[in-house]
Amino acid sequence: MEFRKMRRSRQQLSKAECESILTEATSGTLALLGDNGYPYAVPLSYVYVDGRLYFHSAVSGHKVDAIRNCDKASFCVIAADDVHPAEFTTYFSSFIAFGRIHIVEDEDERFRAAALLGERFNPGDADGLKKEMDKFFSHMLILRMDVEHMTGKEAIELTKSRKPTV
Repeated sequence: MEFRKMRRSRQQLSKAECESILTEATSGTLALLGDNGYPYAVPLSYVYVDGRLYFHSAVSGHKVDAIRNCDKASFCVIAADDVHPAEFTTYFSSFIAFGRIHIVEDEDERFRAAALLGERFNPGDADGLKKEMDKFFSHMLILRMDVEHMTGKEAIELTKSRKPTV
């Protein structure tokens, strides 16, 4: 599938810079096709591994219904949003991924993803993670977004300060 090229390509971040945003940030907004054709965007914590985003979810609700109806999704992360009032702008850095999202059915993958999420948000507490997994694992869904396209963008002021002009 062909994805749209960024109009202001000079401000486009490299794949490595995009992946750095994903590694450092802890939350973003998942956008899905919701009820009656309305977009449904929901903030979520995540973990990024091998070109895939993993999320956890309750077993039912608007998000789950939307995923079951249409597997196309986008995920946006804002890494920086430094307001500069005197310049009427923000010095921003952001990322967006497009891909297909699935409810993970494979038990081994579900467990690995849940453990990765737990370790990311509560590092070094194996005992606490085990207790949480024992308590909640059977009552949660694991969602996996297979990233098909990613792009990032930063404010032109950041671009000018980092990259030499040609």
